[in-house]
Amino acid sequence: MAIYAIGDIHGSINALKTIFQQGLIKENDKVVFLGDYIDKGPDSKGVIDWLIEKNKTFDFEFIRGNHEVMMTLAKSSTKIFKHWLNDYGGSLTLNSYNIDDTQSWMHQIDKKLWNFIDSCLPYLEIGEFIFVHAGLEKNKHLEEQNEHYLYHNKFEKPTIYDANKIVICGHTARINGKIADFGHTICIDTFAHGGMWLTCLNVETGQFLKANNKGEIEEGKLKKMHLIS
Repeated sequence: MAIYAIGDIHGSINALKTIFQQGLIKENDKVVFLGDYIDKGPDSKGVIDWLIEKNKTFDFEFIRGNHEVMMTLAKSSTKIFKHWLNDYGGSLTLNSYNIDDTQSWMHQIDKKLWNFIDSCLPYLEIGEFIFVHAGLEKNKHLEEQNEHYLYHNKFEKPTIYDANKIVICGHTARINGKIADFGHTICIDTFAHGGMWLTCLNVETGQFLKANNKGEIEEGKLKKMHLIS
C-alpha cells in the first residue's frame, strides 16, 4: 500500500481525473486530499461528486480546507457570504451548481456537499506524516491547534513542527507550480486553478505526478526525502 497526498483542487476536475487516469493510484492505496476542493476553479460540483463516487472504490481521506470553512460560515452571515462569494471565488462554486438566486443559495446546494464538508478532518496523522491543509503551530499538540493555523495561516517558510514528523500541506500556493520541500514540511499546493499543476505525491518515496486542466502531465521525484529512519 502506498500513501499519496493530493493538493488543493479548487474545482480543477480535469486535472484530478487526469491524475487517476494514469493508473498510478491503486484501490488499496491510501490517498489523502489536503482540502480546498471548491471555489476559484471551473467545476466545484464536478469535483465533489467525483470524490464522493470514487470514495466507494478507493481509500480516500479528506482534510478540510479554508474554503470549505468559509463556505460553511457563509451560511450564517450575509457579510461572510459576500466575502466568500467575491474574495474566495465562491461565485464559481455557485455557478457550478447552477444557482443564480443568492438569497436561498444554501438550500439549493446539494446536501451531499454539506455532508462532505462535515465529514472532512482538521488533520490526519499516519505514522511519521501529518497531513493538514495550511500548517501547524509549533509547541502545540495536534488536538490543541486552532483554526487559524490549521486552515488560514500562510506558511511561506514553515518552521519545524516536530523533528520526528513530516508535515504534508497545501494552502500556501506555489504559483511557479513547483513543490516546496523544506524537509520537515512539504507543500504541494502547486496552483492548479491558476493554470499550473495539481500535484499527487507519494509521501514515502518522494515520487510525484502532476496534471493540469489541459490533460498534460509531469512526473518526477523530490531530490531527497527526509524520512525518519
